[in-house]
Amino acid sequence: MDTSALGPMTVISTEGEAKSSGESVLRLVWRVSILVLVALVVFLAWLVRTGELYASNSDFAYYIGLVGGLLMLALLLYPLRKRIPSWERLGKMESWFKYHMVAGIVGPLLVLFHSTFRTGSLNGAAALYSMLLVAISGVMGRFIYRRIHRGLYGKKLTLEDVAVLMAECAIHVRSIYALQPDIEPRLKAFRDMAFDQTGSTLYRVWRFMTLHWKSRRLSREVRADAKNGLVRQFKEQGGSRRDVIMNYRLAKDQIDRYLDSIVMASQLSVWELLFSYWHIIHIPFLYLLVFSGVVHVVAVHMY
Repeated sequence: MDTSALGPMTVISTEGEAKSSGESVLRLVWRVSILVLVALVVFLAWLVRTGELYASNSDFAYYIGLVGGLLMLALLLYPLRKRIPSWERLGKMESWFKYHMVAGIVGPLLVLFHSTFRTGSLNGAAALYSMLLVAISGVMGRFIYRRIHRGLYGKKLTLEDVAVLMAECAIHVRSIYALQPDIEPRLKAFRDMAFDQTGSTLYRVWRFMTLHWKSRRLSREVRADAKNGLVRQFKEQGGSRRDVIMNYRLAKDQIDRYLDSIVMASQLSVWELLFSYWHIIHIPFLYLLVFSGVVHVVAVHMY
């Protein structure tokens, strides 16, 4: 296979299914590395909590708290970069967002180690809980952000984008309709259900929350039917097993892409609304964190 047209492959995607055995190995290494890192952090947290490494009033605890606090204070630079035109020359928004994500994880983590996972004074507890509130809110924002952008750092999706994507996927998925008569009506029924606006509010909320899971279940069922249809064609018409495998992989990809496009198109406006609500909530949390952090620092140095 000629891969020269693909350009430099410096990033291995962790979304969707692996395109090659090499990518599968790299994904496995990445996930194992994350698990090892998380286990190491948990182990260190246990040692710190038991007082085996350092005390909360030690110089080391003070300095890691200082670094963590500065990182969280620097989180304010990202919204400033978005709103001040003259800052455009300071780098791409993608790079700033990556920094914002890393600082939003490392900063709170250092502050937790600074506190030795204890809350002593009232101002310290207020600063700690404000930080946790901002961190949890940031994780929720990241989750919503991925639903309305192409990947974590990609372009913001529009209803026109997802409509075009769904139309293209609908054209490609037609090639599998001949494999089993009921594949087309089942996919159409799922599409109609996804865009249906009738029913009670509770029902629509439940449908929104379970639509992705329903798409995965339908995908498994349709892929199994497509596989059986390809095997039946192979037995009746002959051919090579390699062709059957390749056709199944193609059908599998077309089914998944079509169902994913339906979920994306039917839910995009809701995710956009949730993201706007998240912004309204997250920004005051950030200001609360800055205020409580300043109060804590002043109290520590005064008393």
